[in-house]
Amino acid sequence: MGSETDGKGWSKAARGVVIKALLVAGGALLLRRLTKSTTRWDHARFVSHSLSGEKFSKEQAARDPDNYFNIRLLTCPAAEMVDGSRVLYFEQAFWRTPQKPFRQRFLLVKPCPKELKCDVEVSSFGIRDMEEYKNFCDRPRDQRPQSDEVIGDVAEHLTTIHLKRYDRGKRCLYEGSTPPGGFPNSWNGAAYCTSDLAILKNQELHFWERGYDEDGQQVWGPKNGPYEFKPAPASSFSDVFSLKFPLLQSIEKRGDGSQGTDAMRVNKEVGQYAQGRKAILGGLVMTGR
Repeated sequence: MGSETDGKGWSKAARGVVIKALLVAGGALLLRRLTKSTTRWDHARFVSHSLSGEKFSKEQAARDPDNYFNIRLLTCPAAEMVDGSRVLYFEQAFWRTPQKPFRQRFLLVKPCPKELKCDVEVSSFGIRDMEEYKNFCDRPRDQRPQSDEVIGDVAEHLTTIHLKRYDRGKRCLYEGSTPPGGFPNSWNGAAYCTSDLAILKNQELHFWERGYDEDGQQVWGPKNGPYEFKPAPASSFSDVFSLKFPLLQSIEKRGDGSQGTDAMRVNKEVGQYAQGRKAILGGLVMTGR
């Protein structure tokens, strides 16, 4: 007795086998996609994205004005190396004067070497001509140094932080620090410096930079914890250049009897900035030499 066939000559049994095989193959493909592990380069790209953008330490400065300043941190892509590593431009300025950064760096973000137990490596480098790169991220792309120029202007290596991915569901996504012993640093009597970096949900960053002398005594950097940088509201990136009278705006908005404190705060920042880098750089992030 022959098997039943459809109009195209397929037997029901053969058609069932084909359909079952397709379902198995499709299920295997879907399972592979769902269970595909995140690659080292995926981690590096995520960290690059999290580091980029405009962030402020405003909330922390409001909570503890004696130990932390309201700093604007601005980072953006600058170039991509042949191996896929990403070069980011990084600068910091007081929130009142974003056009006058007091720290400028290149950050190189790439996967950790396979022999190390980490996921992403973030290294900081000096810039050969910092004046040429001032406000790099705020400029139109055609008015910035181009990729080849950027790569050629990467100067001395400063620090390297090794980040490790945290388990899902935790507030902290990546966290890491410099290797034991840190990196050489001679600023303000230091013999070496250490750096800690944490990337939290919503692209919040925590940086903790400290310098130590040969006896292991801390000689610069915050002692109470890292700087906490949170992404700026969508409007602040453009609004920040219209802050011509920040103290008056602050007084108008607050009206809580703290005007005198605000005035002293501004005067304190201006005075320290005028004294030069020595008065401010110790407590901020991505320290150079």
